Amino acid sequence: MKLLFIITGLSIGGAEMMLYNLLSRINQEQFDPVVISLGKRGSLNTCIESLNIPVYTIDMKPEIPTLTSIWRLVSIVRELNPNLIQGWMYHGNLAAQLAGIIAPQPVPVLWNIRHSLHSLDSEKAGTAAIIKLLAKLSSYPAQILYNSKTSTIHHEELGYKAEKTRIIPNGFDTDLFTPSLQARNSLRTELGIADNIFLIGLMGRYHAVKDHATFLKATATLLETYSDIHFVLAGREISRDNKALQDIIETWGLTERIHLLGERSDMPQITAALDIASSSSYSEAFPNVIGEAMSCGVPCVVTDVGDSAWIVGDTGRVVPARDPQALAHAWKELIDLGSMDRETLGHLARTRIIEHFSLDSVVTQYEELYEIVLTGQLNRRN
Repeated sequence: MKLLFIITGLSIGGAEMMLYNLLSRINQEQFDPVVISLGKRGSLNTCIESLNIPVYTIDMKPEIPTLTSIWRLVSIVRELNPNLIQGWMYHGNLAAQLAGIIAPQPVPVLWNIRHSLHSLDSEKAGTAAIIKLLAKLSSYPAQILYNSKTSTIHHEELGYKAEKTRIIPNGFDTDLFTPSLQARNSLRTELGIADNIFLIGLMGRYHAVKDHATFLKATATLLETYSDIHFVLAGREISRDNKALQDIIETWGLTERIHLLGERSDMPQITAALDIASSSSYSEAFPNVIGEAMSCGVPCVVTDVGDSAWIVGDTGRVVPARDPQALAHAWKELIDLGSMDRETLGHLARTRIIEHFSLDSVVTQYEELYEIVLTGQLNRRN
């Protein structure tokens, strides 16, 4: 059965990686997946194509889609004639609902929401408008999938139909994200620092909700006590070319201790190289980067937003959002544990991911849902 996935874009991010992870494990003897990316070619296009899954790129401008890009979407959907359409992220969900209308035959549509809503004010104007529009359209999809309990609550409060809700958490590839001494040494060599240098990392794109400012203020606080620690940031727009980010780094005098790696394709190795992983976000749904770090055996310090505390359990530290002092204090606690106790904590973190958030179990949940929806639809189409 042909499954059409429509996603906002395929740059490297948590939501995009979860789609790739799903596609890497989905039963291609039972399902025939195809992907439409609304944006330009991204880092994950090639990765998905390497799975022998076709990827169509629309090159659509999110603010004002051109008639050409809309017609390309219409043409591809009609040519593919899918049995089921799965939207992924807000723009992808809206496009999926449109695709369900223009498809040659009636086809069920699923939405997949990968984001929690701390405040619509923190979203771009165009995205906020789509979020509101989707609330009005939320009676139309067969199901609305969320990856976190918190995200479900936020969207239902905004008017998304509760009877459509289904929660499927993120899953993690524990073979890909695994402890690695080689990765630890390799990253330190790349950064030009000694093998014994302590590294704290924040993995994630540059966005207001990620609150890099709080992370960097906490960094300045910690360096007052531990002057030889280094910090690694990686993700989209995480570079010296980002003036807003660079200004904060210079204001706090952190240039010599902060390493900005940008968007990378070797995130499993970078993550495994850390001594502590962190999330400083003031809004999250189900942060992939935390589960990935735990899978690598890296203890985590996270803010108490979304499902972060649930993911970490008792294997790390949870602090209030927008509190750099609390974040720095939690880092200090883990540093002071010593390497052996941190290693034990990291082992417990990896075990928790294996037992509760394995990728295979999550893929099974998607496949079972697709079977249920497709069975009903196939009966109607036959």
